[in-house]
Amino acid sequence: MTPDLRYPVGTFDYSVVPAPELRQPAIATMAALPARMRDAVNGLDDRQLDTPYRHGGWTVRQVVHHVVDSHANGFLRTKFGLTEDTPTIKPYDEKTWATLADSRMPVDASLAILDGLHARWAEIWRSLDNAQFLRTFVHPEIGIVTLEKQLQGYAWHSRHHVAHITELRRREGWLR
Repeated sequence: MTPDLRYPVGTFDYSVVPAPELRQPAIATMAALPARMRDAVNGLDDRQLDTPYRHGGWTVRQVVHHVVDSHANGFLRTKFGLTEDTPTIKPYDEKTWATLADSRMPVDASLAILDGLHARWAEIWRSLDNAQFLRTFVHPEIGIVTLEKQLQGYAWHSRHHVAHITELRRREGWLR
């Protein structure tokens, strides 16, 4: 059976209720993402960065920039969820965003953003008590999302996109 290159770490199931004991590992994944992403792209040249991770998929460069787009939105959603009563968040068209001019920039700009963004986001996650993890927001496409589930979703998202790059490197023999 051929592996599904779209989901190298499997899919995320929003119907599963996350267990509180998964919080700390997920926070650690979030805190580690900037270093893991930097390591994943380390040494790649422009040709490699402009290689799609799969046929019809985004380039490595677009993946790095997408993670910043997604996680910046996620960071703000966390803050809205903590400071407003069940706010409705605004989704964005990630496929169209990936075609904008900034998605063709060097990846260093997005790696720098990830450093600061994830330092702040991890600090917020570490500070939450049990009741705060149960706070919610409404995602128009998904429904009601607890911050607990959001944490697990973005930890998955972090592993998912790093694996797109590392699996491409493995398949192409671009090992360090």
